[in-house]
Amino acid sequence: MFNDLDTVFAALADPTRRAILAMLLEDDMAVTDVAEPFEMSLAAISKHLVILTKAGLISQEKRGRVKWCKLEPDALRAASVWMQGFGQFEPVNLDAFERFLEAELPTSGEA
Repeated sequence: MFNDLDTVFAALADPTRRAILAMLLEDDMAVTDVAEPFEMSLAAISKHLVILTKAGLISQEKRGRVKWCKLEPDALRAASVWMQGFGQFEPVNLDAFERFLEAELPTSGEA
């Protein structure tokens, strides 16, 4: 279970990936539509989508010649249950949780 949580939290650590998840809350989207609001290449967006897919947060399928992304809403269930066990994180605020982790954990360059 903790490896799955590690993968989910690693995927959620990036603001671009969180923005993509928020966009997919509305509806399924073509990869090109996902990429549109971001100032980065389609290849860079595709790398973010791979990470989200590996974490189980989204699924991708090809419809004709277009690749579509779909939010997998149950994927955050285990992470939400884990965080709610701490009480102080209810309701779940991932941005606040990220700030907490940044303040408490040293960066990779620090000893």
